[in-house]
Amino acid sequence: MNFRALLLFLALERSFAFLAPTSQVAARSKVGLNLAAEDEVAALRAAAAKAREDADRLSLELGKKIEARPKATETKVKKLPKEELQARLQEVSFDANGVQAQAATLEGLRQEGSVSLYKSANLRTYPVSLQMLESRTQISLESFGFGDASGEKVSLDDFKYSTLYVVGGASVGGVLALAFLPPNIGATICYLCAIIPILYLAIGSTAPAAIAQVIDSVKNRDDPDRASDSDRVARHEAAHFMCGYMCGLPIVNYNILQEGVPCVEFAASSQRFSNEEVASLSVTAMSGLVAEAMEYGDVRGAENDLLELEQIFRKADDFIGAQQQQDLTRWGALQAFSMLKENKGKLDQVVDAFKSQKDLAECVALLEC
Repeated sequence: MNFRALLLFLALERSFAFLAPTSQVAARSKVGLNLAAEDEVAALRAAAAKAREDADRLSLELGKKIEARPKATETKVKKLPKEELQARLQEVSFDANGVQAQAATLEGLRQEGSVSLYKSANLRTYPVSLQMLESRTQISLESFGFGDASGEKVSLDDFKYSTLYVVGGASVGGVLALAFLPPNIGATICYLCAIIPILYLAIGSTAPAAIAQVIDSVKNRDDPDRASDSDRVARHEAAHFMCGYMCGLPIVNYNILQEGVPCVEFAASSQRFSNEEVASLSVTAMSGLVAEAMEYGDVRGAENDLLELEQIFRKADDFIGAQQQQDLTRWGALQAFSMLKENKGKLDQVVDAFKSQKDLAECVALLEC
């Protein structure tokens, strides 16, 4: 039985040895078909070229002039003149009620090539360290407000002396009010003077940057090299406007500040922010202080922007931890620096327009023309 089984196995093996596997046959057939198809396409192209040559030869023999065949050309988009672009933008409502129409109009202009800066920002985020930020921008961390206390313009001694002045001044004022004013009025003023140091300490413990800004303003009020408030605020707000526009954020409010400079407010599309919206708002929030650091070497109006950015992080769809918040803040500053530096000429024009309280349609036209 074993000998017969061995003979049967050898016979089967010999018969199968000459048969290729089914998959190999299919693959070879497929390759053959592909080669045949390619050869057929090449033959058709060659035949078409020969037919064109024969047609041209016959046309020449018949005395007909051969017309040059048109070549495919790229369609060049021509940007609108400033006046025409401004006229189209005048129809847009730059407020919270016209967000959808505003976005549709600007997107339409972008699609037709009439505007190029709108939504041109690169919003690909990546971690940025303090050293990287300082190296790329060539601006000291103290100028950005990211340095340690030793590099700040308001020292601990300034806080100490200001506290003594506030407490001492309030105490003297309360005593003088009781001594020289009628009893009822004097007592009221004395109570108010007693509240002043408490308010000062409360603000100093929760928002020391606000106290520091007041101290810095008092210390440098007579500095001739210090830029005026209107110039600084105009550059700060113009940077917000330009970077927000380049990030594609809709404008929801436009008003005039006390310094006589317009203030533009942007917002995302909902109460919860996507990753792209967080990136856009990070760049826009950091652009104001970056513009100040670039122009004046220091920052004075960053507190509100940083607080608003912190609120944005809290409203993000995805949880943003402390380290990621720092990375996004530094990345936003670096990205804003690149955008402002690349378009500094346009930023200067918008600053002048803001000082003159121009409308948003004209400011957008300045950016795009």
